[in-house]
Amino acid sequence: MEFCKRFTILNPAAPLCALRLYSMPSSPPTDVSTPPTTASNGSARKILGYVYFTGVVYFSIGLPLAILPAYVHFRMGYSAALAGFVISVQYIATFLSRPWAGRISDSAGAKVSVLWGMTGCSASGALLLVAGLLHSSPWLSLASLIASRLVLGVGESLGSTGSTLWGISSEGQQHTAKVISFNGVSCYGALALGAPLGVVLEQQWGLASIGLVTMVVGALSLVIASAKRPDMVTPGRRLPFRDVMGRMTPYGTALALGGVGYSVLATFVTLFYMSRHWHGAALCLTAFGLAFVTARLLIRTINHYGGFPVCIVSLLVESLGVLLLWRASLPWMAFTGATFIGLGFSLVFPALGVEALKRVSENNRGSALGVFNAFADVSFFLVGPLAGGVIGAFGYSSAFLFALLCVLASLGIVIVLMRLQRREARSS
Repeated sequence: MEFCKRFTILNPAAPLCALRLYSMPSSPPTDVSTPPTTASNGSARKILGYVYFTGVVYFSIGLPLAILPAYVHFRMGYSAALAGFVISVQYIATFLSRPWAGRISDSAGAKVSVLWGMTGCSASGALLLVAGLLHSSPWLSLASLIASRLVLGVGESLGSTGSTLWGISSEGQQHTAKVISFNGVSCYGALALGAPLGVVLEQQWGLASIGLVTMVVGALSLVIASAKRPDMVTPGRRLPFRDVMGRMTPYGTALALGGVGYSVLATFVTLFYMSRHWHGAALCLTAFGLAFVTARLLIRTINHYGGFPVCIVSLLVESLGVLLLWRASLPWMAFTGATFIGLGFSLVFPALGVEALKRVSENNRGSALGVFNAFADVSFFLVGPLAGGVIGAFGYSSAFLFALLCVLASLGIVIVLMRLQRREARSS
């Protein structure tokens, strides 16, 4: 998720080879023409009415996020590995269902995807409620808990993909960057609200109360979504999945590599501080979050300068932040580095997303968005074990060197993509 969530460079030439394989054709593809859309001023209130559903999804994710590992390990008595599996199984379900969610949004409409997503969140809450009530039967409780995580993972794909596409379809493609940006803020805001609330609920009334709140919020949001005007399903040829994957791969790879800086920061900054005997690691995450939200106020720069130039500047700023963390000898250097990572990473997703969605026609945007998001899921999921292996071999600071190499590789891919686009524009 654009706190929430979780590639390595084996050969510096590999991303360039992949770009050659999936590079833009010499002439624009015939199915990339976009039908005219209704003009809209893209007001914040209207966009928030759609990305609200992404907020519901990540609120549902955030509620149990801080308490489940300890609950499974200490309260239920299972191993730490199994506790980690309970958390990660949701992300596996999300990754595997992303393309399917995109197809549903394209063929049946984004509203249908959101309705199913809200149903998934509510069903996940019901299963979590059952898990809490069956605490005296550990195996039954664990089975219900895992089922809840799987359903929530699928609900995340449906709800977040549908919510984003619904906003773009309703407000017009010219507001794509704004919708994606607001969607990210909704994600982080909901996680920030859900995590501490989940801790309070569990301490006061137990795990079942978290399930009950999740179920009720999901059900109410299902009613709200049902009352909203559906988006228009755009007719036209649906690209085969392999074609969508081929067109999204360069952009998704750049996104995944660009997200490693944030993932390493969120996962290892506390351990990094402990290894240096410093205090205040949480302030780094606070600095990241404030800088992230502040940079999103500059979202208009994407429409003004273009997605590629904004992404290049953003990745340069992020790489500076990761460099500061790698070489940090004092806490203020780490704090400053986290701030730069927040400022830089903030616009990478919307800037790349705008350019990526240009590669498909309007009736294939849901599939493209699902695949594009899946690359971020892979990045967030793999960074933990990969960077952990680097730390085991070379120490905690080496994780930030690993992140720096990944961000610089992302920068290289984006520069090549921009040059290919300009070459295509000159030849057309």
